[in-house]
Amino acid sequence: MLQASDIQIRDPFVFVEDGCYYLFGSTDKDIWTGGVGFDLYRSGNLADFEGPFPAFRPPEGFWSEKNFWAPEVHKYRGACYMFATFKPKAGRRGTAVLKSAAVAGSAVLGPYEPYSAGPVTPPEWECLDGTLFVENGAPYLVFCHEWVQTVDGTICAMPLTPDLKAQAGKPELLFHASEARWAAPLKSRPDKVIPPERYVTDGPFLWKTQDGGLLLLWSSFGEDGMYRIGAARSASGMLRGPWRQSAEPLYAADGGHGMVFRALTGRLYLAIHTPNKTPHERPLFVEVAEEGGTLRVIKSLETGSVIINKEKWNV
Repeated sequence: MLQASDIQIRDPFVFVEDGCYYLFGSTDKDIWTGGVGFDLYRSGNLADFEGPFPAFRPPEGFWSEKNFWAPEVHKYRGACYMFATFKPKAGRRGTAVLKSAAVAGSAVLGPYEPYSAGPVTPPEWECLDGTLFVENGAPYLVFCHEWVQTVDGTICAMPLTPDLKAQAGKPELLFHASEARWAAPLKSRPDKVIPPERYVTDGPFLWKTQDGGLLLLWSSFGEDGMYRIGAARSASGMLRGPWRQSAEPLYAADGGHGMVFRALTGRLYLAIHTPNKTPHERPLFVEVAEEGGTLRVIKSLETGSVIINKEKWNV
């Protein structure tokens, strides 16, 4: 059995079903240049993991060879679909849809096969980290329009066709990264000069709170250059917002690309990867609680350490 500290993974996503936790994520040893596929791990307690099991391997002639990033698995109309980022051989990076081919046993295990005809995000846009959200029965893709093209990274929402194979309407802007006080422009490094005022948006994930509210978790970088995750709350409780950004990050200790899931115990956990440096990324499960219409970090499942984070909202 493996421990979380044994698993190199970015962008962790946890699917809970039939008494098991299924951990997906970006699992190539070098996600920046590789294109091996996606693995998954299985656990009954979030401490001991079986795997890796191959969840997706590109078929011969697949249209992408690198940047296999951020797979998420969602159950929709009785089937399991994977939303993942790929860089086409010719074209711009975007989110595509795969579908589980399993006909017996647990469909969440896959294997997953190409379903959409390439990315469903706009072909002229540089996009990544698409997530599925269903509102009033209609499916939407919520994704990042990247800072490399927009300068100030954005998060957008776009309707999908009912079969999830294509876009069903134009993307709508939800917000810019610079709207959050906890986010800061990217800093140049010794190995890379970055022009000023470049803001990152990463890893959107939507969560319906018990009070009927709607949160959107997303990641960026702080003044200290550390990767972090924050939350925005929809003032209308609906996908189109308007969105109010938290004044402080939810988690700021060089971890991000988070999602929330309810454990078998009934507790809520935030799954993130930390640190944000290859090849050292590991999954971390942080207990959170809903409080005042948002989320508050309680403790790390791994260390049990208590983390205090008082949340304030921009209005």
